[in-house]
Amino acid sequence: MQNFLFHTFINKKYLQLLFLLCLASPVFAANKGSIARAQFTTKIEDREPVDQVAVIDNSVTTLYFFADVRHMEGHSVTHSWEYNGQVISKKTFEVKGPRWRVYSKKELDPSMTGTWTVIVRDENGWPLTVAVFRYVDSASGEENIILPLAD
Repeated sequence: MQNFLFHTFINKKYLQLLFLLCLASPVFAANKGSIARAQFTTKIEDREPVDQVAVIDNSVTTLYFFADVRHMEGHSVTHSWEYNGQVISKKTFEVKGPRWRVYSKKELDPSMTGTWTVIVRDENGWPLTVAVFRYVDSASGEENIILPLAD
């Protein structure tokens, strides 16, 4: 009887381990690619961001999110724009090269001040990177934080 219980215990543990390995496989596959750079910017020139936004006032109503995708050729990534935890818009890109630069554009409603987030996800929904900026009321006196890019 002890021998039977021992083998039953071992078989259950083996099956659990196998199950966990199967679950981990998509995670491993999702992490083969990466996002080399990701940032909010006020403008895109020659497929590159011109600056990096951390805080911007609501006199600005257009903002871009740039991502430099690496080693995900043949797959897709999605920019998910969120405001206060709610998805406002999504843009999906097919990655067609080993280095693929993409950007999405958002027309901002000046009344929607607060924290904005973009989550870049792979085609399985796995998050690859996250970026946040604050959209503030221009009457608040809070200063914009827009960083120039180094040459």
